[in-house]
Amino acid sequence: MPSARSQEMLVRAATLYYVDGLSQAEVADAIGVSRSNVSRVLAEARKAGIVTITITDPFGRASDLETLLQQRFGLREVRVARGSDDDLGRVGLLGAEWLERELPHEGAIALSWGASVQAVVDAVEPGRSRPRLEVLPLVGGLSIVDSAQDGNVLVRSLATRLGANHRRLYAPAVVESATLRDGLLRESTIGSVLESAAAAQIAIVGIGVVGSGASAAIVESTNLSADEQASFEASGAVGDCCTRFFDAAGHHVDSPVDRRVVAIELDALQGVETVVAVAVGGRKAPAVRAALAGGLVDVLVIDEPLATALLAEA
Repeated sequence: MPSARSQEMLVRAATLYYVDGLSQAEVADAIGVSRSNVSRVLAEARKAGIVTITITDPFGRASDLETLLQQRFGLREVRVARGSDDDLGRVGLLGAEWLERELPHEGAIALSWGASVQAVVDAVEPGRSRPRLEVLPLVGGLSIVDSAQDGNVLVRSLATRLGANHRRLYAPAVVESATLRDGLLRESTIGSVLESAAAAQIAIVGIGVVGSGASAAIVESTNLSADEQASFEASGAVGDCCTRFFDAAGHHVDSPVDRRVVAIELDALQGVETVVAVAVGGRKAPAVRAALAGGLVDVLVIDEPLATALLAEA
């Protein structure tokens, strides 16, 4: 153990450097040692327990799970928020951190809808200026969800935060018939937005689970007949992305629901340079795993319970 006098010097050096913010040269002058000895003095202070260093990770990432998931599913990048509870706020923060790092100066970013995408948008720091960047919707308007989670609302919010331009999709996501859907898609103001969204550099999407939450609400809103409902249930759909349903292999499911949806097609979504899927909760594992199997996702941003469930199933 250092002598009392040595300890006093270690405390003083550590205080000057870590608390007062002096440079090592300034610390050397203050305590009367050579500059080359300051690093040794600070190291001794840590070894003696005078200095303890705590690193607070605001993103709380589970890097071990990220590596396993990236290798297992061949993903470009993975972000996993550490914690045992569904923490949408932390997952949104990780998604925003990724987006801010990869943010292009020009081109387009496309958004779907829902609580997960909203969490990312809400976590993006405002104050940028991207006048040559455009934010676009991947899905028509949804009256079945909280207005704050609607795609058009999220598009406007993200564009405001980024100082970018945006376009709206002036059509509902779900309509009463395939005939009406086809007519809307022929409108240049609608079709052109979806075409531009398909050419975006980045798409941020959520993943839904069939029979649960918003996915169930989408199906219910189509007012299917008994035969159509039976046809949908027999289709093998396990999840949805951008209101487009897919089976356990991640393949698009053609159903009466799909023929009433105004949204990007899954094969067009796969043409986007980078698709970022954001999701929380182990209950979403079957749907997320299917989306990964179908090659719908390039970057995955999730929480620890979902990461654990995905690895357990694989």
